[in-house]
Amino acid sequence: MFHFFDEDLDNMELVEGALALNAAINPSTSVKWAELKLDKLVEEAELALISEREPKQRFDALLRLFYNEWEFKGDEEQYFSSSNVFVDKVIERRTGSPVSLGAILLFLAHKLDLPVSGVSFPTQFILRVDWPGEEALYLNPFNGEFVGKSTLQAWLIGQDGPLATLKPEHLAVSDNPTIIGRWLAVIKSALLREEHYSLALRCTDLALTFSPDDPYEIRDRGFIYQQLECHQIAASDYEFFIENCPEDPAAELLKAQVKALNERPTTLH
Repeated sequence: MFHFFDEDLDNMELVEGALALNAAINPSTSVKWAELKLDKLVEEAELALISEREPKQRFDALLRLFYNEWEFKGDEEQYFSSSNVFVDKVIERRTGSPVSLGAILLFLAHKLDLPVSGVSFPTQFILRVDWPGEEALYLNPFNGEFVGKSTLQAWLIGQDGPLATLKPEHLAVSDNPTIIGRWLAVIKSALLREEHYSLALRCTDLALTFSPDDPYEIRDRGFIYQQLECHQIAASDYEFFIENCPEDPAAELLKAQVKALNERPTTLH
């Protein structure tokens, strides 16, 4: 189980917290192998950048190394695959999502003493680079390209509609617990899409350790239990959601589901 508190997560690298999360969801996660590979990448980066003294040049060299020589890249063909959010799989395949690629790149940047931070932007994870005395720069870790505020504004509009406005809080550095919380939600969505219901159930159980009475998480758990044919438990979770969110449009649909589930014979597991 995932036993870390917020202060624990903030005292470790994001990628280390993500590996712990991955292992809590899927015990077959190759944590030790991934940690050794990460250390090896640090060694290779330090050797490759040994002649670069100026910080900006070191960061540019790191980006070339990461995306061109090591060939890390975003998965454009299967963007929502769970393989893109389990760190060991990302290192093995050199392919991932913005948050997994960003976490690895952030780890390397910190080891090289470069001023890079993570930002839980509404549409995706991005990296923020703060050179002393200069306006912050923003990097899309999916492809290693810098993005301006006009592009970030367009991303927001694409998600929230034409009235969406880019605000300073959208670009603020995020703490690890916030990022890990969103990472957990992304993993759960991927596992549900792939019908890995037992692993998805572990995601809901983890989420509920932080927010035990979250009706939406309990609703999702009910859906998972329904797929696992635990019909009475599913009905109970749906009833909790209906009681706590009666105005939600899903409540009426779930009432019919509860009725149908309660009419099914009880299954013993």
